[in-house]
Amino acid sequence: MIHLPLIKKTLKNLKVFTIVCSLLLTTKIYAQGGLQSKESLLGQRNVITTAAPFLLISPDSRSAAMGDLGAATSADANSIHWNASKLAFIEGDGGIAVSAAPWLRQLVPDIWFYYMSGYKKIDDKSTIGMSLRYFTLGNIQFTDNQGTSTGDYEPKEFALDGAYARKLSDNLSLGVALRFVFSDLARGQVGSSGTEIKAGMAGAGDISMTYKNDVKLSDRDFDYTIGGNISNIGNKITYTTEANRDFIPVNLRLGTFWNTQIDEYNEIGFGVDFNKLLVPTPQYKYDSLGEISGRVITDDPLINGMLSSFNDAPGGFKEELNEITISAGLEYWYAKQFALRAGYFYEADTKGSRKYITFGAGLKYNVFQIDAAYLQPFARRHPLQNTIRFSLHFDLDAFKNQEN
Repeated sequence: MIHLPLIKKTLKNLKVFTIVCSLLLTTKIYAQGGLQSKESLLGQRNVITTAAPFLLISPDSRSAAMGDLGAATSADANSIHWNASKLAFIEGDGGIAVSAAPWLRQLVPDIWFYYMSGYKKIDDKSTIGMSLRYFTLGNIQFTDNQGTSTGDYEPKEFALDGAYARKLSDNLSLGVALRFVFSDLARGQVGSSGTEIKAGMAGAGDISMTYKNDVKLSDRDFDYTIGGNISNIGNKITYTTEANRDFIPVNLRLGTFWNTQIDEYNEIGFGVDFNKLLVPTPQYKYDSLGEISGRVITDDPLINGMLSSFNDAPGGFKEELNEITISAGLEYWYAKQFALRAGYFYEADTKGSRKYITFGAGLKYNVFQIDAAYLQPFARRHPLQNTIRFSLHFDLDAFKNQEN
């Protein structure tokens, strides 16, 4: 016999656990002495955490199917997230894309991630774009230490973007994006220190570039693209007092994508992205026995934190390299109407150990394109495993042509 109250309580606890984890990711926590030594920490797990990690979630199924590849892939309405400067090379006058994906679907039914984006060409050299991402944790009933209800609430986060891209030449473009971030995980509740939790807000920006050209290799013509983007350059977020502030995920993304036409109907492309968070690596204090006695609270300004992120890892250069994640993927098109995709994502064991392969497909018709993606993790579980994600892209030019 199914016990409905027990099921509801379990689901509620799972969502509360998710929120607590999100808050922990944005709180400077002290370790208890004796848990680890300095020698065991160096080269071991030392994961970088930030506020508002939802800003790094892959929003569209096309890139998600290629291992979260997107710095230099061909431009579409979702380019604002990956590299806004790609919009300067986009084909067509305008377009809109929408995506939706359940989060932790195997455990909780009402956690969702939504994304909507669009672009409009101003002229042959300039393009503007906008996007909105929304992450909801569903409805949760909060309780105090005695189990008394303190009210229902829907934790949520969203970011609103605006972007501008311009060609500087036939091969080079630059792009900028501005972003407003709102992170509301437990507003009105009281934390363990007795301080009331409030919503966090931040303003941020992106700077990006794209270079496109072609080359002949082994008697075959290749179009290649090199892209780079520094995203989420913005103020720190606080959920309690101004004295307790955390970096948002400032991120450096560099990548390349190569594409070749096999024959009249068949086309294939492949590429790789490298990502590194430009935020300080966690630092620790040690006692006389070399055991961790606490975590060092750093209050570096934004630019100092970004610059120091290249040489502040306790494990030296090797640990700095481990902070780089790698996305690799390929895309095959038949008659520019049907696509197959695959990819791989790698993160070092000491920095989170996310490793997964991805698959997907796409179908392009006159006025729309639909893309699907599936993720299979290795070792560690993933919030999107066993979930098929879908994205839709609408071509406004095609709509106009049909009306005419």
